[in-house]
Amino acid sequence: MKENIKIGITLGDPSGVGAETVVKIFRDQRMHDMATFVLYGASKAIGFYKTKVEEAEGVNYNLVKSAAEAAPRKLNLVECGNSDMRISVGESSAESGAVAVESLRKAVEDVKAGELDMLVTAPVNKSAMDEAGFGAVGHTEFLAQEFGGEPLMLMCSDIMKVGLVTIHLPVAEVAQALSKELILKRISQLQRSLKEDFGVRAPRIAVLALNPHAGDGGLLGREEQEIITPAIKEAYEGGILAFGPFAADGFVAAGTFKRYDAVLAMYHDQGLAPFKTLTPAGVNVTTNLSVVRTSPDHGVGYDIAGKGIADESSMRNAIYMAMDIYNSRIREAEYAANPLPHIARERGHREHKEGFSKE
Repeated sequence: MKENIKIGITLGDPSGVGAETVVKIFRDQRMHDMATFVLYGASKAIGFYKTKVEEAEGVNYNLVKSAAEAAPRKLNLVECGNSDMRISVGESSAESGAVAVESLRKAVEDVKAGELDMLVTAPVNKSAMDEAGFGAVGHTEFLAQEFGGEPLMLMCSDIMKVGLVTIHLPVAEVAQALSKELILKRISQLQRSLKEDFGVRAPRIAVLALNPHAGDGGLLGREEQEIITPAIKEAYEGGILAFGPFAADGFVAAGTFKRYDAVLAMYHDQGLAPFKTLTPAGVNVTTNLSVVRTSPDHGVGYDIAGKGIADESSMRNAIYMAMDIYNSRIREAEYAANPLPHIARERGHREHKEGFSKE
C-alpha cells in the first residue's frame, strides 16, 4: 500500500446528515492512523453539527487551501461556500446546493492535481445542486464528465453487490434505453470491477429481467427474448460467467443472489430496493473511473438532520471500502504486470489447503 495516502471527503449538502456522520466518525482518533483526510465543505457545518453530536469536542480541523497543504494526523478542511452561511437544517436551498457543488468541484481539482488518492462523497440534494447551476444529474454523471469514460454504479456490501444498466433515468424511459450493446457493456464493466476492485478471479454475474416473470415467454414483454438474453449469451461466449435473465422478485426472495458474486439490474430501484432492504449500511461505488470514488448508500436525510441520531455506519464503510478498492487495484496491476509469482503463490495455497483437508 502506498504511504501517505490522502483521502478526500466532500461533506455534501450542509443541511443534511453528511457533516453529522463525518463528525461522528472522527470522534475516533484512530482514523488518522490509516490516512491523511481532507474535508471539503463549510466550516460552519462542522461547527454546527459538533454541537449536536455527543463527545465531539475533540473533532477539530486544520484549515487549508487545498489538499497539497494537508497535514498528517489532522482533520484538514478546504473551506467551501461563505463562512457566515446559514445552516438551514433539514431544508433544501440553493445556498446549500451551491456549497455541495463547490465542495465537489474543489475535490475533483485536487484529484486531477494528484493531491488525493481517492474520493468519498457525502449525500447531496440533486434539485438543490441543479438550482445552484450544477449542470449534471448527480455525482456519477459529473465524475464521468470530469474523468472520462462511462462509469458503472455499483452498490456493495458483504451480503450482495448490485450493478445498474441504467442509472438516474425515469422509469418510463428505461425500456427504450436498453439495448444488447448497453447490457453487454455493463456486464463487461461489472466483471472488470469485480476482478480489479474486489479481487474476484472468475466472477459469476446474475442478470435480472426487465419485465414481470422474465417476460413470461413474451406475453409480458419481449425485451428478455430480443435484448437481454442475446447480451447474456454473447457475454458468456466471450468468457464472462453471466447467467439469466432472472425474474427479479423470486431471485431475491429465494436468496438465489447468494450464489453469485454480483447482480446486474436493469434500472435504479429494481436494484437498490432489495439492496437497501438487505444491507442498510451499504456503499455506492462508482467503478470504471481512473479515480476510486465511494459514497454511503443513503440520501441527505433531511427528516433527521441535526438531531444527532444519524447513523454513520454507511459513511464509515464507504471510507474503508475506498481504501480496500485502492489497494485491490494496486495488487491487480502488479498481478497483470508479472502474474507468474502470483499464480505460483495461489497454487501453493490451494495445494496446502487440499493437503490439510486430506489429513
